[in-house]
This record gives sequence, structure tokens and C-alpha cells, in this order.
Amino acid sequence: MSNASTQPLSGDPAARVLVAGASGFAGALTAQLVWRHPSLELVAVSSRSDAGRRLDDLYPRYRVPLVLEELDAASPPEVDAAFIAYPHGAAAPVVEALRSKGIRVVDLSADFRLREMDTYRRWYGEHGAPDLFGKGVYGLSELYREQLRGAGLAATPGCYPTASVLALAPLAEKGQVSEVIIAAMQGVSGAGRGGGDEMHYVNMDENAFAYKTEGHRHRPEIEQELAALGSEAPVVFVPHLLPVDQGELVTAFVATSEPISKQALTDLYRERYADEPFVRVLDRPPALRDVRDTNECHLYVTVEERGRVLAFSAIDNLWKGAASQAVQNLNLMLGLPEGEGIS
Repeated sequence: MSNASTQPLSGDPAARVLVAGASGFAGALTAQLVWRHPSLELVAVSSRSDAGRRLDDLYPRYRVPLVLEELDAASPPEVDAAFIAYPHGAAAPVVEALRSKGIRVVDLSADFRLREMDTYRRWYGEHGAPDLFGKGVYGLSELYREQLRGAGLAATPGCYPTASVLALAPLAEKGQVSEVIIAAMQGVSGAGRGGGDEMHYVNMDENAFAYKTEGHRHRPEIEQELAALGSEAPVVFVPHLLPVDQGELVTAFVATSEPISKQALTDLYRERYADEPFVRVLDRPPALRDVRDTNECHLYVTVEERGRVLAFSAIDNLWKGAASQAVQNLNLMLGLPEGEGIS
């Protein structure tokens, strides 16, 4: 990676970009991806907690030589687009302020992913920009590519819904998901820089455990997208933490509406994702190491002896589950090649 103090732009930029919340794991990686993007000019990075520090001091490996500033959403920098990597709840009013100025926004929080306000309130509390609620495009390009082209607001899904929905979409589109149990395993970076004591090294080393076993706030998001695809199926979702820093592995146990053979199942998935640049259907279960630092999702599907479908999905939770998917969304919004800067 270059130590250059200027960006490797190819001619005039397609957009001047702000990354807000660049001191968090996802925000910092987003800033790096924008910094090395040939068509995006990174003009500002912001942080509420680390203002005044250079980003390459906070994250030396990313080598983004910009000073973190505190963002005034009412008077933002002169930019065409912004990534908002704020916590849920804090993002909404900032998104609303930037959209009011005509700035394209890619939001990495959950504030605009759900379509029912009552569901949002149950899992996240009162919404900070109710007039804008429901007006973003769900930022999973494999499902909403055409809607993302030219959109003003993309609601980038998190890592759990991304891996889960991609694992189930081909079946859901055929109305074949009648019930699903999802066991999802993630590295500790998914909790962000503010992870609690359970993320401490002495607790995570050579250890793994489930959490939020009675209900996780990403479950309604997964159910929402399965229903939109044609399968209003109940979902049991149980997340687990693994002693790795990055990576996510989903195993979905699917009861189908009609029996399906392994060959037919594999053919369905290969046909559905044949033209998707970042989805690979494998002939073996996926591994976390193979998707590390990529925007790829690796899938494998099979049928166990009693007829239940098993769908496996692996992504990098900070890349395809957050930062690189956000850049993929902005590429589509701006009419750029979808994989530019992330391939």
C-alpha cells in the first residue's frame, strides 16, 4: 500500500466525499476505501470523540493523512456525498440535515433499513428523522441494484442481514422458505470500538459464545427482506461471537415449502448469482479466511438426509458487511462501475 499523501485519483473526481464517524472500525475502513478510490475525492473525515487527531495516527494501517474534525451537520463541508458511520439513533438527524442540502448519503446505521416505524421503535427507540423514515433504498445491490442507481439515500445493511439474506434469497424468491433457523457467528470487530468487557482478550481468547438468544434486532430486518422476496417466513436468529477480529459465518437451516434435490438447489443458486460480481457459489462450505478483506460473499447449499436445506454464507463483516458494501452502494448511486475501488 502506498504511503502517498495525495489520493490516486484518475482525473476529475466524480464526487467529493465526507466520511462521518471515521474513528470507528467501519468508518475508518470506509475512509481508506474512499482514499484509494480512483473516482472519489475524500475531502473530510469526522469524529465526535477523536477530533483533532489524524486518522493515520488512530489507524496507522489505513494511511489516510487527514485530520478528524467534529461535524456540524447544519454547515457541512462542501461535498457531493457522505458516508454516515454513526451508531443507530445518532445517524438519523445527521442524514436528514445532509439530505436537506442535496448531499447523497450512504448510511451504515440501522436508522433507515426498516420499513415499519413500530418495528423500528421496538428495537431501537424513537426515530431521529421520522419524515425521512422509509425513504431510503435498502443497500443490498444484489437485490436492489436498479433502485440504487441515482438514489439519494442508501440504507446499507449490516453484516448479519447481508450474509443471511444472500444465503436465503434464491429460495425466498421462489417462495420456498417456510421456516428458517439461523446460527450466525461473527468476529469481535462487529461490536465496534466500544465493545464491552465480554470482548476483552482474556474473555475471547480460545472462547466462543452465543448472545442475545431471546431476540436480536437484526431478525426483523431479515424477515422483512425475505417477505419482500416472496417468503413471509418466521426466523429464529441466534448470533455467536468467535475469537477472531474480522469475519462472519452464517448457517441457515431451512424448511422448504416443497422438497428440493441438492442438484436443483445448487442449480438455482448458481443461476441466481451467475452475474453477481461479488457472490460466489462454491462446491464446499465457505471459510472466513477466504473472504477476509474482500467485498465477496461465499455461499454453499446442500440438502441434509431428512430434506432440510442447509445454506452457508461467509463474508468479512467490516467489508461486505459494512464499509466496502457502502462504497459499492455509492458507486451505483453515482453511475460508476459497481466494483470500482473495492475489487
